[in-house]
Amino acid sequence: MKSNVGGIDRILRIVLGLALMGLAATGTVGVWGWLGVVLLATGAIGWCPPYAILGFNTCSTKK
Repeated sequence: MKSNVGGIDRILRIVLGLALMGLAATGTVGVWGWLGVVLLATGAIGWCPPYAILGFNTCSTKK
């Protein structure tokens, strides 16, 4: 499993995931806010299944 989520993308996923989970925990956004778990997981492991299927890669290429 090759990493396909780059640095800024990972940071944004983690921050948005935590924010959504926090809002869901307080009841502000409802149950759909728990989808932040998916963002948090993909940001933490650095791999996103839809990116792999669609051929996207936000990692920098090393020469």
